[in-house]
Amino acid sequence: MNYEPVKKKNVPYLLSYLFVPAAITALCFWLGYVFFHDGGAGAVILFLVPPTLSILWWVLGGKLIFKGKRKKLMKELEHSGFYPNHTFDSDGCTVIVDIEHGKLALIFFWNPFQSYILPANRITKIWTDDGKTGIGPLAGSSRVSFLFTIDGIRIRVNTFTSNKRWRMDSEYILTGISKADMMAGVLTDAKERSL
Repeated sequence: MNYEPVKKKNVPYLLSYLFVPAAITALCFWLGYVFFHDGGAGAVILFLVPPTLSILWWVLGGKLIFKGKRKKLMKELEHSGFYPNHTFDSDGCTVIVDIEHGKLALIFFWNPFQSYILPANRITKIWTDDGKTGIGPLAGSSRVSFLFTIDGIRIRVNTFTSNKRWRMDSEYILTGISKADMMAGVLTDAKERSL
């Protein structure tokens, strides 16, 4: 069990994830300009390889780290007696609930090196957000999620996201709402059984 406050973001990790590849690329551009001003194989390597590796890092690096840490957490939970009744993976967070023992495990995309195993009674509020905007026939949503508050920190877990707005009677929105309601109910059950 963790008793320290939940942190969704590890600021040094976030800043290094974003800026270290950019700084290395800028340094390689500068070195290429200074030492290979007339071109050549060295210039091509310095001008093409670092930007390509930076883009690959930004696209894949965080996802690979998050998936690896999530897999490690699942193995640790199996060996510790935590029974995962429900697991919900989202783009920024994974929520694992043990209803029988009233426990909750969390791992965040921007803080993958710290996982949290908490008693569910630390949750103070649980709700579903359908993301509805507009009125009448113009009503729609591009994000559905379930939210809960632990130690005054609001955690949003998306069950549906899109880059376009969908009508509220869309199958995507209704499925997202159903998933969010189900997870809100699971969290409520775990909270009620928590010591």
